[in-house]
Amino acid sequence: MESKAVRRVVTGHDKDGNAIIQEDGAVPRVQQVGGAIGPMFHEVWNTRATPAPIDAASGEPAEEGIVLAPPANGTRIRVLDIPPEGDGIRNMTPEEAAAHFAEIGAGAASNAAKAGAKHALMHRTETIDYGIVIEGELVLIMDEGETTVRAGDIIVQRGTNHGWANRTNQNCRICFVLIDGKFNAELEG
Repeated sequence: MESKAVRRVVTGHDKDGNAIIQEDGAVPRVQQVGGAIGPMFHEVWNTRATPAPIDAASGEPAEEGIVLAPPANGTRIRVLDIPPEGDGIRNMTPEEAAAHFAEIGAGAASNAAKAGAKHALMHRTETIDYGIVIEGELVLIMDEGETTVRAGDIIVQRGTNHGWANRTNQNCRICFVLIDGKFNAELEG
């Protein structure tokens, strides 16, 4: 999949407390997940606490690889380039789907093996996610129902089981802000 770079501008403070541009360039961590049929992850930033500490000039907290969920008590922002869906996803087994999620530390999030799963990449995380479609369109698939979201649409994903399908012939770019959450007892499991 051809994917254009995502620019990240990070601000900070100089030794005198003046606001400065600390970094300006392409995001440093980019990885395609799930092989050639999978999305391209552009990891923009993460925080590790709420409230997030703000200091003069530290960088993003170090992190190995690509991880689906945000850190405990933290946040994550990423941009995904999701290619058109083909037979590789449509014919994916539940075991293959779980392996895709395992690549990003979330094998247990996969619900493809769940009875009545509506899509091979159905999953659920203990997070609140804000998704902003930048270009293209996706179909948001739920246990009950689905809807098409297009450039400019915003999705508020509240720990629900869902999947994304790109049923067009063009890439879809979507930005996600993920916030660590906690299921109420009625929603656990």
